[in-house]
Amino acid sequence: MTFTLRPMRLQDIPAVGMLEQKLFPIDAWPLELFFDEFAQTETREYLIAEVDGELIGYCGVMVVGRTADIQTIGVLPEYEGRGIGTAMLTSMLKEARRRGAAETLLEVREDNPRARRLYELFGFEHIHTRRRYYRDGVNAHVMRLIFDSSGAAKGDHEPV
Repeated sequence: MTFTLRPMRLQDIPAVGMLEQKLFPIDAWPLELFFDEFAQTETREYLIAEVDGELIGYCGVMVVGRTADIQTIGVLPEYEGRGIGTAMLTSMLKEARRRGAAETLLEVREDNPRARRLYELFGFEHIHTRRRYYRDGVNAHVMRLIFDSSGAAKGDHEPV
């Protein structure tokens, strides 16, 4: 199986919104939010992952000043474990560094050990817990990755 990553296009947003509802039914972003995010190209970058032209994942990063924030990352469950999340995270971290970020933050559900392990492999550290952050009452772990002076980070990966 070969996947491709490419920049999100305006016409991708309805499909991304449907995938968002499938992946995150409790906390799904409204479609309007994706349109708003997409329009903020000065601070945002969104990518989609495809297999044979089918949307299977998406991700986004925001960079303001020296701080980046992984806005979202999602992959269809049947495609997990194939390097797609790693490739998307790698691309977002490269974009964060390209835009001058010194650190990257993200929130991850406390009950999502697979995602937390991926972030830890990249060098993210749990710095705070936001109690009952998600609509269903699950805590969020706030994680941070600090780039060294060369822009490198522990666990830097190349896309698979």
